[in-house]
Amino acid sequence: MPAPSLPTARVIQVDTRGAIILEEESPETRDSRGIYFPNHIEPVSHVAVDVGGSLAKVVYFTRSPEPPASPSIAATRGSSSTPEPFTPRSNSPSAELPTSSSPSSSNIRHNGALTPLVLDSQNYAEGFTLSTEMLRDTMLRRTSQHFPGGSLNFERFETDNIHECVEFIQSLIERSAKVNDVSIEDMRKSVKIMATGGGAHKFYELFKDTLCVEVRREDEMECLIEGLKFITLIPDEAYYFSDELIQSVSHPLPSASAQPSLLPPTGSNGILERPLERPGPNPPKFAVTFESNPTFQLPCLLVNIGSGVSIIKVDEDGQFERVSGTSLGGGTLWGLLSLLTPATSFDEMLKLSEQGDNATVDMLVGDIYGQDYSKLGLKSTMIASSFGKVFKKGKGKGTFSPEDISKSLLYAVSNNIGQIAYMNAEKYNLERIYFGGCFIRGHAATITTLSYAIRFWSKGTKRALFLRHEGFLGSIGAWIKNIGPESS
Repeated sequence: MPAPSLPTARVIQVDTRGAIILEEESPETRDSRGIYFPNHIEPVSHVAVDVGGSLAKVVYFTRSPEPPASPSIAATRGSSSTPEPFTPRSNSPSAELPTSSSPSSSNIRHNGALTPLVLDSQNYAEGFTLSTEMLRDTMLRRTSQHFPGGSLNFERFETDNIHECVEFIQSLIERSAKVNDVSIEDMRKSVKIMATGGGAHKFYELFKDTLCVEVRREDEMECLIEGLKFITLIPDEAYYFSDELIQSVSHPLPSASAQPSLLPPTGSNGILERPLERPGPNPPKFAVTFESNPTFQLPCLLVNIGSGVSIIKVDEDGQFERVSGTSLGGGTLWGLLSLLTPATSFDEMLKLSEQGDNATVDMLVGDIYGQDYSKLGLKSTMIASSFGKVFKKGKGKGTFSPEDISKSLLYAVSNNIGQIAYMNAEKYNLERIYFGGCFIRGHAATITTLSYAIRFWSKGTKRALFLRHEGFLGSIGAWIKNIGPESS
């Protein structure tokens, strides 16, 4: 008599009520902390993979009836500075849970398991009678698997080491079969890989043949937008540098004495009395503000910074169009710094940049004029030419530290992306500009530079918004797109 099989995956509805974002495990994983959904009930057995040119991002859901310890509850709003390295947190009431003795997010990530859909007695052949013992076992399994609570988990791997990603998913499937007390064959029948990004096509056979599961390929841009729409509804996921400048332009304060001291004053018409400094090194650090009560925020512009940069216009009804982009993105920074510094990972490169002084590498306004160029609002410390001091006619090449080179190149790429983003937002009259992609990685200098570039070029009328899970939009979108058979 054949054993009952596990049902195939179906459409899921994620219950996000009371969702909390967990504490990061370390500065290197600050963009991949888990999200705990205390009220979600439906079992989930599919895994999403977004394979880009540099990184492969994995998203999967594990059951956890007890809330993990150390949710992000520390306040930063109202602070006048940004912590280094940047680790945004929140004091939203939705995130305030007491620290418990339950497993940490690290333990859940490595010990958690996918949950196959429950065994259904209707799967048994007609005429087959369940024994009392088997019926009790089936009911207990159904009850335990419908216990509310679980975590959305995030992992990333270098695409050059894609086999590590495949091995991780393989171990997840094997562990899940053991935890759920089902055979590996039945577990594979329940698991589905939702793949997106260029690697969904390049590595399709690798995933399919090695994991022996169904692999469904999803459109990259669709997944990005679906991921954005979903993740921005999570409390304290989206954040931005403080509102003061935007308010001072669009809603001028009644008196000069009430205006924030960090900002130049505005006239009676709300226009700035003197121009902002052009984006350059060490822009002002404003306080971090979180969207603790998020609502659906469309239309918007999504600037996805991966190996390259895609700029996507999203209409109020969710329709989207890739309207611009640039090849100078995270892969550019990663590649050039690999040639110019001893760093072997992107996190090492970001760490080097935190310790650098770009003025030894960049040509500044003061190097050209010997002073400020006040008529154009250019201070002597503004960057006139990125890497402009590296080589001068008649002089040999200088020796520059890896730290200084890293900071100069980070500023060059970030300022360039910020200006292109502004021009597209202006062209399509969009005020909300979301920045996503693994380039940002919650890094203070990157966030500050992009924010200030948008502030300057828009004269304070547009806002740069960031996401805790900035690099996982595509994989999140693929995860929630488990919506039926693949279209031909």
